[in-house]
Amino acid sequence: MSASHPRAGGRIGQGDSIVPRWVKDAGRLALAPVIRAAQALHLTPNTVTVIGLLIVVVAAVMIANGLLLAGAVVLLAGSVLDAVDGALARLQGGGTPFGSFLDSTLDRVGEAVLYAGIVGYFLSTPEPALPVLAAILALIGSFMVSYSRARAEGIGVSAEVGMAPRTERLALVIGGIALAGLGWPAILVGILWLIVALTAATVVQRIWHVWRSTQSRLARSTSVSDTNEER
Repeated sequence: MSASHPRAGGRIGQGDSIVPRWVKDAGRLALAPVIRAAQALHLTPNTVTVIGLLIVVVAAVMIANGLLLAGAVVLLAGSVLDAVDGALARLQGGGTPFGSFLDSTLDRVGEAVLYAGIVGYFLSTPEPALPVLAAILALIGSFMVSYSRARAEGIGVSAEVGMAPRTERLALVIGGIALAGLGWPAILVGILWLIVALTAATVVQRIWHVWRSTQSRLARSTSVSDTNEER
């Protein structure tokens, strides 16, 4: 859902993402059959966005009930639709302002529901305190990453930089849940703490990026103003 509609602020930048460009390109090629199927079914991008959220809700319920491996598979399916809606929007002539709003809003809902499912799972374990804290901090960090980008775009600055945008975070969480389902729950806890660190670093990167961009804009504006005064 996060890449589903064009956003303000210019083209998508790669920043310092932990996922290489070639992996993302390969993923887009793999999505082609799904996109064609969505077109054949005459699904709109917004419909795909809503379906994706519903699948995430199902996955979160499964995870909360300890069905980790199956929940990871269902979550992966929902994540596929996360990218399909954007590609579908582009094929249909570009997204709409409402589509962008719906997409961003349901992304946040989906993240909250997912982490609630993870918290539900950890609450059933013998020592839930630190894992639950990790999940809550990871969710807060994820929201701050999204908020920092939204506020930057609100002042006309593209801030799609950073090591842990949504796609990367989701890939880490899915992998952690799957490994926990295979008998290594400590890895999921470790991944959550990693997300906490990466989201904090990403927010700092975006603050620095926006500061540099606004300072550069201010400098250019001042230079033009001084030139006009000299004339």
